[in-house]
Amino acid sequence: MSANATILNFIVWLPALGAVMIAFVGRGQSARWIAAGFSLVVFLLSLLLFAGFQPPEATGPALGFQYVTSFRWIQALNSDYWIGVDGISLPLIVLNGLLSFLAVVISWHITLRPQLYFALLMVLETAVMGVFSSLDFFLFFLFWELELAPMYLLIGIWGGPRREYAAMKFIIYTIAGSAFMLVGILGLYFLTGSQSFDMVHMSQRTHDLAPATQTALFWLLFLGFAVKLPVFPLHTWLPDAHVEAPTPVSVLLAGILLKMGGYGMLRVCFSILPDAARQVAVWIAVLAVINVLYGAAVAMVQTDLKKMIANSSISHMGYVMLGLAALNQIGLQGAVLQMVTHGTITGLLFMMVGLVYDRTHTREIPEMQGLAARMPITATLFVMAGLASLGLPLMSGFVAEFLVFIGAYPTWPVYTILGAAAIVITAGYLLWMLQRVFFGPLLERWSGLGDASPREIFATCTLIFFILLVGTFPNVVVNMISVGVAPVAGLLSGTTG
Repeated sequence: MSANATILNFIVWLPALGAVMIAFVGRGQSARWIAAGFSLVVFLLSLLLFAGFQPPEATGPALGFQYVTSFRWIQALNSDYWIGVDGISLPLIVLNGLLSFLAVVISWHITLRPQLYFALLMVLETAVMGVFSSLDFFLFFLFWELELAPMYLLIGIWGGPRREYAAMKFIIYTIAGSAFMLVGILGLYFLTGSQSFDMVHMSQRTHDLAPATQTALFWLLFLGFAVKLPVFPLHTWLPDAHVEAPTPVSVLLAGILLKMGGYGMLRVCFSILPDAARQVAVWIAVLAVINVLYGAAVAMVQTDLKKMIANSSISHMGYVMLGLAALNQIGLQGAVLQMVTHGTITGLLFMMVGLVYDRTHTREIPEMQGLAARMPITATLFVMAGLASLGLPLMSGFVAEFLVFIGAYPTWPVYTILGAAAIVITAGYLLWMLQRVFFGPLLERWSGLGDASPREIFATCTLIFFILLVGTFPNVVVNMISVGVAPVAGLLSGTTG
């Protein structure tokens, strides 16, 4: 096992070790410092892997995956502990490392059972790292399910007044989706005759399956990932979860957990069952446009800041599906980049909502006006977050959406035009919200508000830095993503495989 492969194992398991340390010695303030230290180290290690990623001609024997660790894990199931990354998963691992660290930073004020809270954040980080790096289906599914427990508890214990309802709705929807996914995984295991949960090996044997069988397996797997993305009409758990979750948990939910759905669609549905993907692509495009337009329209009429941002996430994740439905390299690049950029932008938006709520103790837009007079730094940061979300050039959201539209238009011109039209709605509700909250005469009830603290400025400006970096120099990420999606694009076009 190479040194870089060892680093990937550290990235996956260090947060879990941090959780164990917090459980035993993390009383009082020490829980915060242990979580901050472990999450920072994991983020820095992910940057080290990112910097060491090699071009295709220099990759090892694992079919384009790098930093690979593989050994037999459960003999009876022919299941391996096999982890590795490529140009699709590595940017998402860096994103998870970044947002997990910042979630700890903005959780510093948590006083209710901090030992349990920070331990759960660490377990959640390990689970998501495992999902993005697993190349064995059994291991992938275990990490996928491991994420459910900490998120359920984080919403159910530290959430708002309806936290039990939101947490229960989250767990019911996601477990139901996981059940469909498990049936699809077992179907692949038995019907391909691979007698292994090796994702790469399975993908080489699906071409022999009947078209109807491939399509049935595709939809079973797709349903599991669609709940997480989420796809209309399986989306209703998301606004409830966001509204009730504490701000750091909303950041992780929107920034990372939704990406598990898009990643699963690309890694599993489109990579392992490319023939079925070509057959059902039109329906994926239809669902994408529904997501984009429905999410934007619902966001437009919200008066609660969190509900608005939650529904905007539904809209923006529709662009991920539209990029996947393009079935070409540019569209796939746009889909992966949209996942990465949405993570930073929507994470920033939820941080800003939390910052405003901590001062005003309300999320109702009609109750706020003229806050910029008392919160100029917060207003500036919130405006930058809004402009990034609506796709302003030189910000990362613009690059991602542009790639999606360029890739999807040759395949689905009408759906692409409809999806692009939603940008106008997005600009409308975001700019209208900013005008109502921050500008106009200051209401007297807000005359004593304070501005962002240095810790909050650090967390938000860190995300703005990455948003501007990718928006100005997109090749920092796009070149790596291109390497990752090229083999999948070849499978979808029928030129390889």
